[in-house]
Amino acid sequence: MAENATTQKSPLFVGDDLALDFINSEFGVGAAHHECFTDDDAVLAWLNLAGVLPDGIEAPPEGLMTLALQLREAAKSLLNAARLGREADASVVNHVLEAGRRSKELKWDTANNAFKVVRRRLQESAASLLEPLAQAVVTLLTDAQLDLVRQCEAHDCTLMFHDKTKAHRRRWCSMAVCGNRMKVAAFRSRKKG
Repeated sequence: MAENATTQKSPLFVGDDLALDFINSEFGVGAAHHECFTDDDAVLAWLNLAGVLPDGIEAPPEGLMTLALQLREAAKSLLNAARLGREADASVVNHVLEAGRRSKELKWDTANNAFKVVRRRLQESAASLLEPLAQAVVTLLTDAQLDLVRQCEAHDCTLMFHDKTKAHRRRWCSMAVCGNRMKVAAFRSRKKG
């Protein structure tokens, strides 16, 4: 069975950063283009795999995929602008941060005989489910060394990663995904010439 130009494939969590893994939810070029967010349920499944889906969410809220796609495009745009030292429109990220923000409440903890802050979601809207991703984008843009955010060097790979290696010489999204393949291709090329 031939794959069409945009297919759903298992997400690749190779970015070493939640925001980059979110951006990487669309990857590949040409016939190998993969989109992880094909509908609201696919976004919900991705949030679950990423470990940011709250307990008890069984059905996706209306508009989850639409807002996720908008947020992902905004995240890509903001990252590219920040790496170039340019301003970009942060309105989508700010909307998700504001609309999805958790409430804080002071409660008495009887087990510890002390007060504690309890954070809870006001509603289970699309923005509230995507708020951890917007927070991750903010953290990436404000706290990470953006010169260590790189794109895989494989010619046909669009995945990005945060190079957290000691020597900061990581070249591939993953040795299993691209590294071995590119090293074998380079070896074969050297043997021919």
